[in-house]
Amino acid sequence: MPENIPIYDNHIHMSPSGRNVEALLEFQASGGTGLTLVTLPYKEVVIRSGEDFLTSYGVTFSLADAAIERTGLQINIAVGPYPVLLLPLAETYGLEKAEEIMMDGMKYAAKAVAEGRAKAIGEIGRPHFDVPQEIIDSSNRILQRGMEYARELDCPVIIHCESGTTETNRSLSEIAKKAGLDPGLVIKHSSPPFVTEKETYGVMPSIPASKKNIQEALGKGTDRFMLETDYIDDPEKPGAIMSVNTVPNKIKSFMASGALSEEAVFRICKDIPDMMYRR
Repeated sequence: MPENIPIYDNHIHMSPSGRNVEALLEFQASGGTGLTLVTLPYKEVVIRSGEDFLTSYGVTFSLADAAIERTGLQINIAVGPYPVLLLPLAETYGLEKAEEIMMDGMKYAAKAVAEGRAKAIGEIGRPHFDVPQEIIDSSNRILQRGMEYARELDCPVIIHCESGTTETNRSLSEIAKKAGLDPGLVIKHSSPPFVTEKETYGVMPSIPASKKNIQEALGKGTDRFMLETDYIDDPEKPGAIMSVNTVPNKIKSFMASGALSEEAVFRICKDIPDMMYRR
């Protein structure tokens, strides 16, 4: 494999109770050069108010600082109110108050981007499973507010929501346009290999790095996508959702077989991430 090949994983989590920096050292040893570190609800932080998101995001920043100190990786941070949190908050405080708390979480995420501590707002969106319509409507209002902040900040949003059909991308594109945000700054996390304009509606796909997904995406004649593992750093689920070295291993395998050109790798793993996160 040629030297200085960029290998970027667009969706990785770190956990205080997980391997955290050790996992990123494994990623680096496998050939990884950069990643998007995405916040998650941490069991160490209970969300009861908007201010609690500041504590949660602080955990993400601390984990990132430790990783930056011990690795040579390019780390782009994304923080935002995880959409599924709306459900327990609504059960405890009612939907109106829950939405207010989530909106505050979005405000603090935008503040982190404005201060240069984060590069993106995410992962935000909708629950990925069936929920009542009122939850969907509330989630879409919260999501649109996040996209409005992203428009003001000229930063991307990373979306967690239902998947499986191109209708999801159409919906996300429409909400982005209402918010005045370029749909190209909407990153669909855990996207199927929808990469053509007719499939994406302008949304940027971030595709789980399975052999099947990569083959299908490349077979459509475009390299407008990013790759991810959604490694969740859960000690009870090692290697979930994919192992942390998956993207490096897949990139090297596809290059060795000739199925992935050096030019395409630079686009997927450098040009697109740089465009998104280094604006």
